[in-house]
Amino acid sequence: MSFLSRLSQWLPFGHVPEMDTKSVYQHLEDNKIQIVDVRTTLEWEKSHIKGAINLPITHFSADSVEKLRLNADQKVIVICLSAHRSIPAVRKLKHYGVKDVYQLKGGMLSWWKAKLPTLSTQEK
Repeated sequence: MSFLSRLSQWLPFGHVPEMDTKSVYQHLEDNKIQIVDVRTTLEWEKSHIKGAINLPITHFSADSVEKLRLNADQKVIVICLSAHRSIPAVRKLKHYGVKDVYQLKGGMLSWWKAKLPTLSTQEK
């Protein structure tokens, strides 16, 4: 793979498959998806979707993705704050062999705007 091809995988521009918040929430309720949250650990700890796995985009590698043990029979939804980090994350997951992968349209900002449930590991 050329340098430009590798570089283009990391650009937060362009089109990748995506799902809106309503669809993601419905699939989540039906246990039909897996969520990979690519925000920083601090962002994830403040507010995340129940069941989401945190793998910051800065830690992506073939080994780190393999350790997620994603179910090949389920869709994977990638989430970040505003749907910019999720674009390269979707590309990288596909590069590492994940087949059915989408980004959350609008990121966590759209999730919060829809007032959908979140968890915080900082709550007491």
